[in-house]
Amino acid sequence: MNQDDLRCWLALTQTPGLGGQRITALLRHFPSPAAVFQQPAAVLRELGLPHATIDALLSPRWEQVERSLQWGQQPGCHILPLPDPRYPPQLRTIPSPPPVLFVRGDAALLQRPQIAIVGSRHPTAGGRRTAESFATELAALGLVVTSGLALGIDAAAHRGALRGGTTVAVIGTGPDRVYPARHKQLAGEIASGGAIVSEFPPGTPVRAQHFPRRNRIMAGLSLGTLVVEAARHSGSLITARCALEQGREVLAVPGDIHNPQTKGCNALIRDGAHLVETVEDIITALGLLATSPPIADNPPAVTPSDELDDDYRDLLAKIDYAPTSVDQLVERTGMTPEDLASMLLILELEGHIAAAAGGCYQRIR
Repeated sequence: MNQDDLRCWLALTQTPGLGGQRITALLRHFPSPAAVFQQPAAVLRELGLPHATIDALLSPRWEQVERSLQWGQQPGCHILPLPDPRYPPQLRTIPSPPPVLFVRGDAALLQRPQIAIVGSRHPTAGGRRTAESFATELAALGLVVTSGLALGIDAAAHRGALRGGTTVAVIGTGPDRVYPARHKQLAGEIASGGAIVSEFPPGTPVRAQHFPRRNRIMAGLSLGTLVVEAARHSGSLITARCALEQGREVLAVPGDIHNPQTKGCNALIRDGAHLVETVEDIITALGLLATSPPIADNPPAVTPSDELDDDYRDLLAKIDYAPTSVDQLVERTGMTPEDLASMLLILELEGHIAAAAGGCYQRIR
């Protein structure tokens, strides 16, 4: 995407009164963001846009756009509009996905299968240990652990994931801000060994209304959402509800019936969430087959391709020995990105393929 197109995407997303839903509707009427800015006021009024939004479209905030572009030119900083091939395919499938993502760190991680781990900001010691150990094991299996950089369970999940593999933090501020401030060091570790993701442009401060939007992205990036310790009115239940609305799996760790910190989890299970006691429960709920992590010094035995199920064998045949992008595989197989991501993880865990740079995969057997 050229800089002029990117400018228009940024200007559109930074227009007051335009959220993801309205932008999606506008782009059904007009062929591109640039075309939106070329419309006269009369046409925009016919679409029922607020007067303040129309005024902003007629006089875009180009100086704010330039600040975002300057941020994106820094090492390790990426701006991903919806048409960008690096935009996470799992997130692209939700209703009205964020039109632009700002990413610090390894943007290629967003192509990989993810699981969200969320929960109380004030967990028990046991809840913190559970989140941390699950995150370590899941990351070692090759899943990217996604959470919200909040106190409590979120922080435990990020730290555990960094020990076993990698993690993504979805935040409710601009990508250049850290909230809470005490997580500045943790955010730096995540940006170095994973990725920090926001739909809000650089410079955006903390606002309460941003966190439900952050939760929606966490759920949208992930195959499923695991809730560890949540009270009945916990904000983490918003993430679980988003996952349910997006057709993703919802999982919960059960707790003591007398502990108010676990009543939200128990309610989720009563309403149909997967009960989780072990990592194997999570893998089964997500429809994956892994049972143990790969060990670099002693790689797992490779299952011959003729022992694979037909659908896995067909997919393996479409993966080159040279790096093959997820978009290429979607085109070759006709599969949805989420189904493809699950199967690629299995083939990787069983030693048939390996992850390559740029979110690609290549066949090794």
